[in-house]
This record gives sequence, C-alpha cells and structure tokens, in this order.
Amino acid sequence: MAFILGSGSPRRLELLAQLGVVPDAVRPPDIDETPKKAELPRDYCARVTREKVEAVRAEPGDLILCADTTVALGRRIMGKPEGIAEAAEFLLALSGRRHRVITSVALRRDDKVWQRDVVSSVKMKRLSDEELNAYLATGDWDGKAGAYAIQGPAGAFIPWISGSFTGIVGLPLAETATLLQSAGYPLYKDKAP
Repeated sequence: MAFILGSGSPRRLELLAQLGVVPDAVRPPDIDETPKKAELPRDYCARVTREKVEAVRAEPGDLILCADTTVALGRRIMGKPEGIAEAAEFLLALSGRRHRVITSVALRRDDKVWQRDVVSSVKMKRLSDEELNAYLATGDWDGKAGAYAIQGPAGAFIPWISGSFTGIVGLPLAETATLLQSAGYPLYKDKAP
C-alpha cells in the first residue's frame, strides 16, 4: 500500500511530517477549481476536495490524501489571486474584518472516501497603505487563498483566530490524524524508540 499526497503544497508536506507521515508519492491533481454559480464557500471547498481525491491515479489499496483551503468573506470565495491587483483587492476587502478559512480534507482508498471540513474564524487588522504595499512587494501572496498565509509575513496582520491554526495553514492536523487512523494508517511510525 502506497500513501499518495495529492497536493503540490510544501506546507502540506511539512504538516504531514509533523505526524511522522512521509508520502510515497506526490501527485497534485489537475482539476478545474472554478466555483459554480451561487456555490457557497464550504460547499465549494468540499466539492473541490472530493474532485481532487477522485482525480489522483492510484493502484488498488493505495491511500490518497487531498485537501483544499478556501478563504470566505461572507458568501464570497477568495481563491488564489490572479495577480498583484487582485491580491490587493482581496487584502483590502479582508482588512479590519473577520473572515472564515475553510479547509476540507479527503482520504481515499479504492471506492471509500473519508472527508472532514474544518472552519476557522480569522480577524485581520486594518492594514495601512504602507503595510499593504510592503506585503505585496514580498510576493508571499502568490498562490495563497485570500492572498495571504498566516505562517508567513502576513501573520503580523492576524491578531485573533478561533479554530485550527494548522487548518488555516492548509491541513488541519487533528482531523487529518483522525482520518488517517480511521483508514488504518499508522502515525508516528518512524518515531518509535
């Protein structure tokens, strides 16, 4: 049985390593992540994750893990910005407000899928023009849902969270560990004395 991570995210690899899990293969799926008309953020995140886990090719008995993280401001889905202008637009919309970060995790073996959605609340402080421009200049917004990563320089903009810090980063460890154990995958297997 191989363990396959269906994600190209270095953060998800690092978080899995905290559980003592090293994938046998990394195979990011190529799917269309466009939201459907009037699709709500949590429904969108869960659907995209299911589509990802079903798209990863695997041998019988292999275990595939996929996740998706979505930033939601009310009903608005804030995915990865297309460029610096959209990143600025996202950050200005989030500035001084609370928003939700939804991470859906799915695990598949053959036809069985285990899935959990984790919703956290995040408050971003009101950003000054100077802070916004300095952050945009770092490029850290590129490839990040909502145009920021809490574990990077934008962490200085987040005075308060309620929920899963690792879920906000991109892979909620408590829920992921539970899913892996439910599927019979041993955690911390390389950590034994």
